[in-house]
Amino acid sequence: MIILLLFGIALVAVSAGLAVRAVTIGGLRRRNTLAQIASYGFAGPIGAAEARERRGPRAVLDSLATLLGTIAVRRFASMREQETRKLLRSAGLYQMQAETFVGYRLLAAGGIPALWLLLSLGSGGVSPRGLLILCFVAAQGWILPSFFMKRRGTKRLHDIDLEMPELVDLLVTTVEAGVGFAAALQLVARRVEGPLGHELRITLQEQNMGLTIENALQNMLERVDSASVRAFVQAMIQGQNLGVSIGKILRDLAVDMRKRRRQMAEERAQKAPTKILFPLVFLILPALFIIVLGGPMIGLAQTLGSLA
Repeated sequence: MIILLLFGIALVAVSAGLAVRAVTIGGLRRRNTLAQIASYGFAGPIGAAEARERRGPRAVLDSLATLLGTIAVRRFASMREQETRKLLRSAGLYQMQAETFVGYRLLAAGGIPALWLLLSLGSGGVSPRGLLILCFVAAQGWILPSFFMKRRGTKRLHDIDLEMPELVDLLVTTVEAGVGFAAALQLVARRVEGPLGHELRITLQEQNMGLTIENALQNMLERVDSASVRAFVQAMIQGQNLGVSIGKILRDLAVDMRKRRRQMAEERAQKAPTKILFPLVFLILPALFIIVLGGPMIGLAQTLGSLA
């Protein structure tokens, strides 16, 4: 019953979150655009519509999470604020503060157990088994947000690595057509979608704000520390500093990236037999033995029973 109650509470929380997201999804893109403009110091006066959006349920929840996270980060040095910021950058959440993420982890760790305690007080208290389950739920509420954020960051880096050869091919085409590297990067960034396109547009925004293309690429490498991006940035910086032909560098880089992607695919294929071993032993083989040997064993048992 306790597990069913916790499962029901979790479903109610997920439903409430989806309802809040459905209500606020309409102004999400506009808020993100205004936040990007404000981050460069060009924020204008807030209109009535934006003020109402900032007073919405999501804004209240964000404010509460930021307040809790700020208190926790100031009180406990073990929160590792810099690592949290790096984790959020790797996941592509540039608008979320580290304090807000820590606050959401605290809410996840304490919200459901607190609600369950309130419900249990009216029914006669909490048993020792219930306290153990509460501790487990609180630990999961603290660990799971960070776990899912790391998985999101890993998937994002993997997607960027997969898209890098196509990006280099597009740059080769435009550079060999006579376009400069910076102009080619701007042309390609308009057509590349996904996380790689997002990073390219951030890089171009930093260049438009006054940074050199080398510094902007270095900042991109700090945000996205993957093998393909590292090779791309280092090759471009060396080509710019040494005056080597960018077209030849890009063509060789595209060949190397495709070889690396092929090697990654072969590595995953070699790991597949090891990964399938555990489901095979613990799930497939027992079911196969039951189907193949179940009938004969039942017949043998009945025969031995009749002889006895």
